[in-house]
Amino acid sequence: MTVTLVEIRETPLSVDEVLASVSSPRAGGVCLFVGTVRDHDGPAAADVDGAADKTVAALDYSAHPQAAETARVLADRLAGDGRAVRIAVVHRVGHLEVGDVAVVVGVSAEHRGEAFEVCRELIDEFKATIPIWKHQRFADGADEWVGLP
Repeated sequence: MTVTLVEIRETPLSVDEVLASVSSPRAGGVCLFVGTVRDHDGPAAADVDGAADKTVAALDYSAHPQAAETARVLADRLAGDGRAVRIAVVHRVGHLEVGDVAVVVGVSAEHRGEAFEVCRELIDEFKATIPIWKHQRFADGADEWVGLP
């Protein structure tokens, strides 16, 4: 099992690069997750209290200097359990506009079930544990930091 690509970068991300890095003749399934900057955000309880979504104008991602190392440890751990053939994750930092690709995760496995499972675990654990912070800027001039400790 191989971790093929783990990077935090300031340049635009390529889904094709991640797909190529996880492709393998051993794999019967490849799962990709592509996270993009959406045009709105709302409070976690928006459905409960009826609060309106806020229009997102743009955002900036910042990463701790050890974020890539921490991401590599996560990817290595998931690769080590034998469910995946190849694993990749790339996250962008810096200024992003609505529609820009912020993160790409790729997992190949012998069977589709494992590809989906590991891909979901990787993105969920990545977002929960890797020290990357989002500074959202809203159309009304307000801003908000997300993911700070």
